[in-house]
Amino acid sequence: MAEIMKVHGSALSTAAQRVFACLYEKELEFEFIPVNMAVGEHKKEPFLALNPFGQVPAFEQGDLKLFESRAITQYIAHGYADKGTPLVIPGKQMATLSVWMEVEAHQFDPVASKLNWELVFKPMFGIPTDNAAVEENEAKLGKVLDVYESRLAQSKYLGGDIFTLADLHHLPNISCAMRTHVKKLFDSRPHVSAWVADITSRPAWSKVVAMNK
Repeated sequence: MAEIMKVHGSALSTAAQRVFACLYEKELEFEFIPVNMAVGEHKKEPFLALNPFGQVPAFEQGDLKLFESRAITQYIAHGYADKGTPLVIPGKQMATLSVWMEVEAHQFDPVASKLNWELVFKPMFGIPTDNAAVEENEAKLGKVLDVYESRLAQSKYLGGDIFTLADLHHLPNISCAMRTHVKKLFDSRPHVSAWVADITSRPAWSKVVAMNK
């Protein structure tokens, strides 16, 4: 019998949400171990033994210990390829899928994360929003979404014709951004808008959203 997967993190963490979404898509059981970030548990032992960078999430399965959310989702997607939603594509198409996973990590995530920090998380913590940073990153996100609009005019999903990790990795930051005025950047691009409506309505993602209710 396979050893239980354990995810250490916070249900509010966009990085941890990436892992939860993957596990729910794969219909796998896991144990969620909450980390109290408000008191800095992620910056102390025993958590630092799991992730020396002091960031959530961390993942355990028996003697396997992983950190970095996208590495964890790839382990799950490849290791449990026969379970639930495929999430990866065999053969040559995997190369295209890998390109769009990299695009999410290096083009989309930096600007979307900065906007969500300014518009969602800073107000939550009572910190003033930096409007100049918002304006700068809105412009950057608009340029990224122009590329997405072109890609999604040719392909239903970023990695191809089926929902994969390339799409899933976007869900936490998109879901967050859609609660702010940045929503207009997604809504104003028809192919991006249809893609967002599709991926955010997936039952697995609804389970992740429910973790914060």
